[in-house]
Amino acid sequence: MVDEVKIIEQCQVSPPQGSLPSSINLPLTHLDLFWFYCPLVKRIFYYNFPHSTQHFLQTSLPILKKSLSLTLQHFFPFCSKSILPPKPQTPHILYTQGDSLSLTICESNSNFNNLISNSPKDLTLAYPFVPLTSPPTTLQDGTLLFPTMAIQITIFPNFGFTLCFSFRHEIVDGKSFHHFIKFWSSLSKGNLEISSLPLPFHKREIIQDPKGLKQNHLEKLWNSPPKTIESTISTHDHVSSRNNLVRYRFNLTRHHVDNLKKWVVTKSQNIGLEMLHLSTFVVTCSLLWVSMVKLKSQDKKNIIVDCVADEVTNNSTLENDLEDNYGFKCLMDMRNRFELSIPSTYFGNCLMPLEAKLPKWKLLEENGICEAANVIAREISLANPSKEAKKFDVKSQNITRAIGSPKFGVYETNFGWGNPILSEILHVNDSSELLLSDSKDGDGGIEVSMVLEEAQVKKFSDILEVELRDIVVFE
Repeated sequence: MVDEVKIIEQCQVSPPQGSLPSSINLPLTHLDLFWFYCPLVKRIFYYNFPHSTQHFLQTSLPILKKSLSLTLQHFFPFCSKSILPPKPQTPHILYTQGDSLSLTICESNSNFNNLISNSPKDLTLAYPFVPLTSPPTTLQDGTLLFPTMAIQITIFPNFGFTLCFSFRHEIVDGKSFHHFIKFWSSLSKGNLEISSLPLPFHKREIIQDPKGLKQNHLEKLWNSPPKTIESTISTHDHVSSRNNLVRYRFNLTRHHVDNLKKWVVTKSQNIGLEMLHLSTFVVTCSLLWVSMVKLKSQDKKNIIVDCVADEVTNNSTLENDLEDNYGFKCLMDMRNRFELSIPSTYFGNCLMPLEAKLPKWKLLEENGICEAANVIAREISLANPSKEAKKFDVKSQNITRAIGSPKFGVYETNFGWGNPILSEILHVNDSSELLLSDSKDGDGGIEVSMVLEEAQVKKFSDILEVELRDIVVFE
């Protein structure tokens, strides 16, 4: 049987009539403008639902639609337009009465169990369940109007359903998106009127820009506006052609993390390293960074061996890169910085990039994880959203990136049919990126999702197993 996705319904969902002013204009800060060139963020949730499609349409869908409408009156940027006007006008979010969000309901005969399998799987499996946003509208004066979000619900009769989102990153960051999802789910499983969660904080003027960084971003946007057509399909085609890539997922238990913290503290004290900020995030990223560098080092050795065997090697191929810098990048939520006084409910982007680097030899040595934890912790302590980004002199192929956060509580998103059995970010299709989230087991561990070449999965798994075995001394 050929896998098919059949569209059952396409509709638009708006906030309740009269619940919002006829027009709302929100500025985009320098922390938002940075994301205009980012591809659409695509997040999917999988839920068990052992009932028929008709049962879902009659009992569950009306609740989801009603609760989504009520949620949008507070999270209206998701049914607004992202506006990019010509110079000297500035980009902003515009809500106009009658604006709505696209909701598509589908049915699929795909194997639901294959989709949620914990074994490495084809990247493209979930793509049919990703909603495509409408293309932007171009006005006569050249102004671009981008839809900000689309949602698709796909039903797998008698097995489950998926809830997938595509949204523009300049509107919000991950924390704000998950605030929206949690608010919607709380209304869906509650009485449709009152949520236990606080309302979002929309006053973007609270974001200070003492260095005038917004002007730099504006000049870039005016001189080189992003493409007017979202490249979702071309992206899928590109990834599909790289059929050696798979999505690989594993868990670091709370036991692993606690042992790792103790090990890093003891080791660091023994070698004279001061730990400034030893958190679960820091030690997890340090472990994964070192493991990724070891994987890349193994792959490079294999390439050199192949080149030698083919007698096409040269000095540059055999060049020792132990002195080269290897980098680690992640995004840091600045709502937690006491000196900025930005509320945790701030709705928008409140992230700044964090960049750490070390020579390859330091990461590969016995104390590599401690060295990595030290430099990541130091960069966190020095983070300042008002500072202009400094040049990061690390080759792109030597950079490991972490995205997501275990603090989002992804697996606590219950719409009334239980917690999700799986959640993934689908726009991640690069082997240099690590997706972190909370563990669905609820044990305080961390789930890690990666995209690797199929041949790399076993290598990485073996490297990680050795690293974890070395810290079991604290059992």
